[in-house]
Formats: sequence, C-alpha cells, structure tokens
Amino acid sequence: MGMKGSGTAEDFRVVHEGDHGFGWIAYPDEEMQRASAALVGDDEQVWVCDPVDVPGLDELLAEHGEVGGVVVTLDRHKRDSAALANRHDVPVYLPMWFTGVADDLDAPVERFGNELAESGFRTLRLRDGRFWQEAGLYNEETGTLWVPESVGAASYFLAKSERLGVHPALRAFPPRRALGSLTPERVLVGHGEGVATDASRALSDALAGSRKRMLGVYARTARNALPF
Repeated sequence: MGMKGSGTAEDFRVVHEGDHGFGWIAYPDEEMQRASAALVGDDEQVWVCDPVDVPGLDELLAEHGEVGGVVVTLDRHKRDSAALANRHDVPVYLPMWFTGVADDLDAPVERFGNELAESGFRTLRLRDGRFWQEAGLYNEETGTLWVPESVGAASYFLAKSERLGVHPALRAFPPRRALGSLTPERVLVGHGEGVATDASRALSDALAGSRKRMLGVYARTARNALPF
C-alpha cells in the first residue's frame, strides 16, 4: 500500500480491546500504521484520541460507553477529529499549550490542562516546540498510557529487539523525564499496535536503549528506502 493509505479505510484492525477501551489501525497495510484510541475514563465516558475514521466506528464506541469528547494530542494529528466530534455532538479537546491547531478545526473546541476533564487521565507534556506539540495521557488506576508520536510500534520506530521504540527524530533525546517514571499496564500509540504485555518493561527498554540503538534504526530505514 505504501507509506500512507487513502480513501475509505475498509480493512481496519481493532487492537487491545478491553474494559479500558481499545485501539484501532485504519489501514493495516500502510507503512505508517496510523493508530487511534478510544479510552474509557473514570467518568465512564469514552475519550477518542487522534481518530482516523472507519466504517462502524460509532457502533464500536457505543459498546464501551458514551463519547465524552474527541482529543487531538499531536498538532499534526487532527485527522478526522472534527467529523467525529460533530457526529457525537461533543467538542474537540486540545491541550492548553497547543497553538494553531484550532484554526481550521470545523468543530467546537475545549481546552484542558493537567487532566483531561473528569476522565482520570493525567496530561503529559511530551513536546512543546514550534514544530512539534504533543501530549500523552496516563491513567495510573487503569494502567493505560496513550502516546501519539514520541514512542511507537510501527516498524520504522523499532530497533531489532524492541516492541516499543522512540521516534527516530527523538532517538538522541528520548522523553525520559515525561515517561521514565511511569509503570503502565498497556501502552497505546499513534503508530502501530502498542503493547499490552509487560508494557512497563517495554517502555523502560525503549527509553533506556534509544541512543545506543539509533544508528541501527537509521541504517535499516536507509536500506528500506533504497529502490532495489
């Protein structure tokens, strides 16, 4: 399929479904492995993160509860957030420090700070720069961590031994301060399936080995880019 699929995402895949919610990958055969998440909060509402729309999504969400809001957690992950928010008559939620993201969102916008409304999800400030604004969400009680970009599980994020990997652009400076003290039971990510088995160890290993494995990741990416 190539790096990024287009058109209607018919052949999507649901991952890590449970009481906490679920994730889904809209175009399973694309290299980017764009993933989204529906997180069940302490308020028993469903918070939909960085969604790529797929047929039957509304029915899947309804199985887990009422949608409380749609959340954009990376400045370039607006995806289908406005369309989904309008369908469910809820706002698009943006972190307080995001700039420019709301300008072309055709939906009502709400801002959130240290916590996402009454969901029980704590906000993690992962990146706050001119070209990269990113928030993670973590519920310590349920053990669910959502990271849209700083770590991922698509093949181009991963060194040979990894189940989670730091984004190639961040390999030299991994987000240890924001993520290093967390002990999640599952990590859902914006690219790839994430992990739901021994997730704390996978995250710790990704952060600890980010620098020493980065040349191997770059070399493999370069080999895969060659036309032969």
